Amino acid sequence: MTFYVENETESTLPFDTEQLAKLVIEKVLDTEACPFETEVSILLTDNEGIKRYNTEFRGIEKETDVLSFPNLDYDSPSDFSCVEGNEIDFINPESNEIILGDIIISINKVYSQAEEYGHTLKREFAFLIVHSMLHLLGYDHMDEEDAAIMEPKQEAILNSLNITRE
Repeated sequence: MTFYVENETESTLPFDTEQLAKLVIEKVLDTEACPFETEVSILLTDNEGIKRYNTEFRGIEKETDVLSFPNLDYDSPSDFSCVEGNEIDFINPESNEIILGDIIISINKVYSQAEEYGHTLKREFAFLIVHSMLHLLGYDHMDEEDAAIMEPKQEAILNSLNITRE
């Protein structure tokens, strides 16, 4: 697995974001039985930056906590059969890895939501990575039926890593 973490802000988190992101990404991919080596890019920004990205790419002019930009077109979540015959669209020819997509996280939201929900910064950051990774794998939560699938997966993955609400 290859992943990139870029921080375009002066803000930091009090733990190794790359190490935690790698741990969480690997757990999500293992849980979802991803049969490929993958690439994921993570951009850490602030509230102003994520508002700008949200406006530019989604036409929603407001801050959010995380944005996910999946590269694969799934027929159903974690159904990697979409890659077969479309390798030119999904595989990096230099690394021979599937490019799953991009994640953008607001560091400001990590701080504010950890406080709001009464848990650690580590838990909030890990939650946003799990949440976004599931989006990169084709999951959604726009209706109750989809949320009933995605939300327990998020908690199960975090619990399996012993990253719980404290």
